[in-house]
Amino acid sequence: MPEKRMVIVPAELVRKIDENRGDMNQADFIEFLIDSRLKEEPKEKKETTSYATKEELRSFEQDIKKLLKGFLDFFVAYGMELGKTTISPEFEELTSKLHILEKDLGSAEPEGKKATIKWK
Repeated sequence: MPEKRMVIVPAELVRKIDENRGDMNQADFIEFLIDSRLKEEPKEKKETTSYATKEELRSFEQDIKKLLKGFLDFFVAYGMELGKTTISPEFEELTSKLHILEKDLGSAEPEGKKATIKWK
């Protein structure tokens, strides 16, 4: 016969156990709860990994391009505010990249679709 011990718990907890145990006795119910809590995650949870769809990836790509365009616009405007009068080759290259990015955003952007990113 297994050794028995006594556990002192609040009366409210005993009331919850009695309300939810059904036909099981208190010891079996508590053992069931502990075993179910300590078991490994069921296969269903392990297999339900969510992946991004093609549309979500495209939308994310467009949002990143918009963000990069915003940075480029800022730095171009900031450079102009400094009052540089000479146009360097780097500036010309940056301007051409900005125009290419702007054309790319205009042609590939679907109307009304926007990706949102949740950070943890």
